[in-house]
Amino acid sequence: MKALRILGIALGLALTLLAAGVGLLYALFDGEKIKAEVSRAVLEQKQRKLDISGKLELSVWPDVGIRLGRLTLSEPGGKEEFLALDSARVAVAVMPLLSKQVQVQRVEVAGLKAMLVKRKDGTLNIADLIGGNPDKPGSAKPAPGGAAAPVQIDIAGISVANAQLTWRDEKGGATTTLSNLDLGSGRVQADSGRQTLVIDALSLAAKGKTGADSFELKLEVPRLSISPDKSAGETLSLTAKLAGSGRNVDARLVLSTVEGSAKALKIGKLALDLDAKVGESVLKAHLDSPVAADLAAQTVALERLAGAIDLANPRMPMKQIKLPLSGSLRADLAKQSAALDLGTRFDESNIALKLKLAKFAPLALGFDLDIDQLNVDKYLPPKAKEEKAAPEGKLDFSALKGLDVNGAIRIGSLQVSKLKLAKLNAKLNLAGGRLDVSPLSVNLYEGAASGSLSLNATGNSVALKQNLTGISINPLMKDLADKDLLDGRGTVMLDLNTRGDSVTAMKKALAGNASLSLKDGAIKGINLAQSLRDLKGKLGTASGKREDTTQQAKAGDKTDFSELTASLKISNGVAHNDDLAMKSPFLRLSGAGDIDIGGGQMNYVAKASVVGSSAGQGGKELDQLKGLTVPVRVTGPFENLAYKIEFGSLVSDIAKAKVEEKKEEVKAKLEDKARDKLKGLFGK
Repeated sequence: MKALRILGIALGLALTLLAAGVGLLYALFDGEKIKAEVSRAVLEQKQRKLDISGKLELSVWPDVGIRLGRLTLSEPGGKEEFLALDSARVAVAVMPLLSKQVQVQRVEVAGLKAMLVKRKDGTLNIADLIGGNPDKPGSAKPAPGGAAAPVQIDIAGISVANAQLTWRDEKGGATTTLSNLDLGSGRVQADSGRQTLVIDALSLAAKGKTGADSFELKLEVPRLSISPDKSAGETLSLTAKLAGSGRNVDARLVLSTVEGSAKALKIGKLALDLDAKVGESVLKAHLDSPVAADLAAQTVALERLAGAIDLANPRMPMKQIKLPLSGSLRADLAKQSAALDLGTRFDESNIALKLKLAKFAPLALGFDLDIDQLNVDKYLPPKAKEEKAAPEGKLDFSALKGLDVNGAIRIGSLQVSKLKLAKLNAKLNLAGGRLDVSPLSVNLYEGAASGSLSLNATGNSVALKQNLTGISINPLMKDLADKDLLDGRGTVMLDLNTRGDSVTAMKKALAGNASLSLKDGAIKGINLAQSLRDLKGKLGTASGKREDTTQQAKAGDKTDFSELTASLKISNGVAHNDDLAMKSPFLRLSGAGDIDIGGGQMNYVAKASVVGSSAGQGGKELDQLKGLTVPVRVTGPFENLAYKIEFGSLVSDIAKAKVEEKKEEVKAKLEDKARDKLKGLFGK
């Protein structure tokens, strides 16, 4: 009984002392003084205005905690608000205080609002709060002695409710807002000196907006433990939803079976699932791989990537395509570099892609793309038939700015916009807003092409140089422009440049030079042999008015040639030619005129001369026209060219020819008479 009485006295004494201590703590606690001192220190050290308008309250059971009400913190200089919160409470365990240890039990924050800003000079508006120099991007102040002091965190639980974070990039003009942000966790222990981290029951949920798109995020981490000797974790999951104009995206990332140490982590499986809808297109994708991460070296490797992409669109000819994927990914975060090898096969195409990132920001990308065969037209929806022509779209090359990309493309066979190409080889270099494709070589239409192509964001300009040899011109023109104007095989040389914000503007600004040399072909739409035979019939009539005759281009009509050459000088969308030379067994053709590419019009005068051969396309029947030049004017829009034989000019030439012929005949007769007289005079 005596022992129990002594224990009761001791316990009572302890409670009395504890009550006295609590009373003393309340008596000494001066919330207004603390608020004033903290505000003064923040203003002196950070030049920020801290305003704590709510009460600063103290509680001592079941834990010692401090609660404060409304609080705002300004930007440096005190002009704009940087941070605000409705209330906050920090609680510490009571018993460890007796051993002079501070263990945070709970951190509770409600109604937090903060604005993070990246200024135009690259500095952050929080640089002064995290130890950096606000006047120098990326700088940090070292701790005394040159080494940063270890950071130790031991929090039994964290609760953040209804927070809002806004990120604004003043240089890029982008703003992203996270709202309705709720964060909760169990115990969080970290020691930077020992390189340990323990997290229990971490959950985060947020809604946000970036531009016109809204999104939702949710993170769940049941338990994660990282230490130098051993690390382990349960399944971690991150889900994201994006909703915008005409598009919705759902994504889920799961990491399972985490093990290893603080220096090296292994994740048994990383799985990414994507479900997206953009307009009428539905995309589903799945990727998974084991992961090896070296935290000390900051490297990550996904050596066995596998998965598939499934794309469906009711407007595609095949409605749906599925792409199996396999490859690997390696990233070095310290060096800001990464390498991706990816292979796939869909339909009849085998595709191999290699990507190398030399730098994440600004982006420096290298790539190598190899495709054995690809028919792009097969996977594009048919063009809709519209009663009225749709407004012409704008061309904008500004997306080329700020990128550093170089690579190579090889395609065994390719069809795009009806063009049929083979053995395409191209090297690309993109820097300073300029894309250069050089060399660019390809086999096409029984021949080959080589040259270069460049696009420049400055001025929205394009330059093309190509040398096409052995080309069959007719199928090329049919597939490229749906025009059946010319036949033959030979050489085409192009040196062109233009600029503008639309296809029409670029046609009107086209400039440069071009040349053409063809053999064994034909001019489509007119049969000059038949037209000249008709002309011969008119010349044979005794009388009648001889007028110019006009005929529209006719499918099936053609004028054969053995050789055709021409060169073009192009300025402001108009191509001028004055050296056309065409040869056939009975005909020679020259010409001069303009082809208005920008306006889709043609005004050209070709001059056909009949030669002495009776071979070829009706040549025997045209002997009467031998030596005469027949003018043929080609005019009208490309879709409906008209051929006009200028008969009046021809009759005038014939009359002149007859006068000259008569003069020659009289002269010949006089010369004959003179010779006869001389013979008689000399008796010979």
